[in-house]
Amino acid sequence: MARIRRFDHVGITVADLDAVSAFFVALGLEVEGRMFLEGEFLDTVIGIADARTEMVMLRAPDGGAGVELASFIRPDHQPGSPAAMSTELGLRSVAFEVDDLQAVVERLAQDGYGLVGGVGEYEDAWRMASVRGPEGIIVSLAERID
Repeated sequence: MARIRRFDHVGITVADLDAVSAFFVALGLEVEGRMFLEGEFLDTVIGIADARTEMVMLRAPDGGAGVELASFIRPDHQPGSPAAMSTELGLRSVAFEVDDLQAVVERLAQDGYGLVGGVGEYEDAWRMASVRGPEGIIVSLAERID
């Protein structure tokens, strides 16, 4: 039986590719590549004829799974809910382990990105918080408590 070999990336469609990319770079991801994509391959994979998108692939410094951001030029993007909560169907959040949760939360607050709720601790093992980033993207942040 064929099996998944590894988790490669999560894709997020955004309106402002530069602003959302800058947000994730400020969190510590690195730009792996940026490109335009159109043609038969894209049309076939997404099921939309005559599509054109600009994409940015970001990865953590350790490699691992990436975040693929796509902004559609054709057809126009469809608006999502910028205030979606965790109970709304669809992609709930993108999560990252950080080394200093409080410092990351404070830095993001300076950039205008606030907490969805508060900072919580789970079984004396993790300190966690969710931040609403650009375009309503929820980013979960976790710090291991040692």
